[in-house]
Amino acid sequence: MTEKELNVLLVCGTGASSGFMAANMRKAAKKAGLTIKIQARSESQLEDMIDDVDYLLVGPHLSYKEAELQATADAHQVKMGIIPQTIYGTLNGKAALEFMQAL
Repeated sequence: MTEKELNVLLVCGTGASSGFMAANMRKAAKKAGLTIKIQARSESQLEDMIDDVDYLLVGPHLSYKEAELQATADAHQVKMGIIPQTIYGTLNGKAALEFMQAL
């Protein structure tokens, strides 16, 4: 990780479940001393926000849109990953951060 604050966008269908994941990721980032801004939004808001993010993390239930989301991320030079169900389903913020860092 660099000294620059990283901007992370988590998207899901409505932004509700990703909100819980984002909160847990913020707690894990703070505990690890990382400077990361993590927001949770509906997938429908992606186009409005993509220019301001470094990482796009996607709820596993949107994996059917992976190619479309990856194309958008690539066009904006944003690293993207579908959060594994084993991490998302347990809202494991620490594991989600580790997943993001490995992208």
